[in-house]
Amino acid sequence: MTTTAEHSLWLDTARGTPRESLRGRERAGVVVIGGGIAGLTTALLLARRGVDVAVVEASRVAEGASGNNTAKVTALQSTVYSTLARAHGSAVAARYAAAARAGVELVATLAEQVDCGLRRAPASTFALTIAERDTVRAEYQAAQRAGLPVEWSATLDLPVPVHGAVRLPDQVQLHPVDYVRGLADAVVAEGGRVFENSRVRHVGASAPYQVRTEHGALAASAVVVATHYPILDRGLFFPRLEVQRSYCIAAVLRSGSPPQELAISAGHPAWSFAAHAGKLVLSGQGHPVGERAGFSRYTELSEFAARHFDVERVTHRWSAQDPKSYDSIPVVGPYYPGARRLWVATGFGKWGLAMGTAAAAVIADGITGSVNPHRGLFSPQRLSSRSVPSLLRQNAKVAKDLVGDRLGSAEAKTAEDIAVDQARVLPDGLGRKGVYRDREGRLHAVSMRCTHLGCFVRFNAAERSWDCPCHGSRFDVDSAVLEGPADEPLPRRQP
Repeated sequence: MTTTAEHSLWLDTARGTPRESLRGRERAGVVVIGGGIAGLTTALLLARRGVDVAVVEASRVAEGASGNNTAKVTALQSTVYSTLARAHGSAVAARYAAAARAGVELVATLAEQVDCGLRRAPASTFALTIAERDTVRAEYQAAQRAGLPVEWSATLDLPVPVHGAVRLPDQVQLHPVDYVRGLADAVVAEGGRVFENSRVRHVGASAPYQVRTEHGALAASAVVVATHYPILDRGLFFPRLEVQRSYCIAAVLRSGSPPQELAISAGHPAWSFAAHAGKLVLSGQGHPVGERAGFSRYTELSEFAARHFDVERVTHRWSAQDPKSYDSIPVVGPYYPGARRLWVATGFGKWGLAMGTAAAAVIADGITGSVNPHRGLFSPQRLSSRSVPSLLRQNAKVAKDLVGDRLGSAEAKTAEDIAVDQARVLPDGLGRKGVYRDREGRLHAVSMRCTHLGCFVRFNAAERSWDCPCHGSRFDVDSAVLEGPADEPLPRRQP
């Protein structure tokens, strides 16, 4: 009997050997926290400029967002240009396009030195329905004004309805885990260090920074926080980021070929298409982290694939989450006003392969004193009056989640009311606890209070995890941290 892997196609087919964890006390010129696309690209660019750099990763290199994406590296990113033009004007959209193109080409350059299946392919945003056609036309016009060499196409090589598309040629697809682990190898070859299974527990307040993990510490002149969602609250990023979770499947086709186009539909829900090694990669069904999510997210993807392709079987299913900034522009630069040696990279939306790479160049240039044309666009200290309404809406949601869940009630009286492979909220003295019954009938109980800022977590049935709706932290059923910004597990409870 063939089963479906509960992890990404990329992680299942990746190469690379485990690396040692940080133990004892060491020194480095720059410590990069986070072994994903942004962190390792930053580290490599610094190492090639002679900087003594060390990378610390909480799990394994590329096992976070970098290993759970769609593997698209493109400057055409759904409807980002029409969104930016409406919110900030055409000049900002053009600056974003220049940064995105720089990110794509830097990936292409670095990937030539790594065995990661690099291929060039067109990217497109298309109208799946007639109602989406005006949206796609607006994106075509905005992308043109932003300086991208896009073209309009009435059709695409897709077995789904297409009512017009904007296409950008010569974009990139690759095996993201092989690529990022190849970057790690290159960092080490340049004299840098890469530590895995080294979750950072503390970062000192000033230089020389003391970066402490459970079993070791690094003293550094500068620190880069490239943990996807920042693990330090010093820059007050959490009010400016909204975290979205999306789902992916990979499928073997009985006949026909998966699309070679890197395509995404413009409506809601969006459907995103890619291919790898003859398999269809389909993603979508996005929602804010902490929203009630069941296995139906994967079911919707599988049923959509079966309607339009001759699917033999689904081989993999996985999910990922992405912080998006309140103004749709990545947040990259000094951590707070006046910070010269503490840097951050976050807010890439769902386009981290291109934008995380562009961010790495901004930070590497900043640390080494070089001029980067995109630094002002990405500055964490920016605040546009046009963005204030979006910022207020985002934080109203967080406040609602924070207060609303505290006023909620238990979902069951005792653990006896919990069925196999289900979770419920139970009373716990004056508070509440989350209890999950696994497939073998064992119970797992945790505190409902997120260890980041105290929001109440919610159960994600699709991933069997406890997710925080406020800032995106995730925990497994036994309390361990799966995603930050939390760096401490949930307190465990008696079932």
